[in-house]
Amino acid sequence: MQLSVNGKSYDIDVEDDMPLLWVLRDELGIHGPKYGCGIAQCGACTVHIDGEAVRSCSYAVGDVQGAITTIEGLGTPDALHAVQAAWITHQVAQCGYCQSGQIMEAAAFLAGNANPTDTDIDDAMSSNLCRCGTYPRIRAAIKTAAATLRGA
Repeated sequence: MQLSVNGKSYDIDVEDDMPLLWVLRDELGIHGPKYGCGIAQCGACTVHIDGEAVRSCSYAVGDVQGAITTIEGLGTPDALHAVQAAWITHQVAQCGYCQSGQIMEAAAFLAGNANPTDTDIDDAMSSNLCRCGTYPRIRAAIKTAAATLRGA
């Protein structure tokens, strides 16, 4: 089968039911998405398929219909995505393990909500777990990224 990942086309020979996460990490060497729980409950493996945030650990590669974006493909070669830049500004990452999934979830969320409230952010991000508890910094970074994306 053929996959489009971060703007590049890949031909892969795997079983249709293989989790997308394993294809990305083991077959393509793309290590931004992390294995956290394996049951789509923690968010560490979050990637985009045509802009929609999905949990790649439980998403069969055979079900992929569209372009895949991982944390490695979120920004451009010349600039970070607004969410990535805000993460740095607010020093969100502590251990960092969940951060690629957090960033991918936040970017998809902001694509559909340009001016989120605290409640909007908390609701959207509630299924992404951070064992270090950086949730206040995550919320602040999302607000900063939203303002940047709005041009404020």
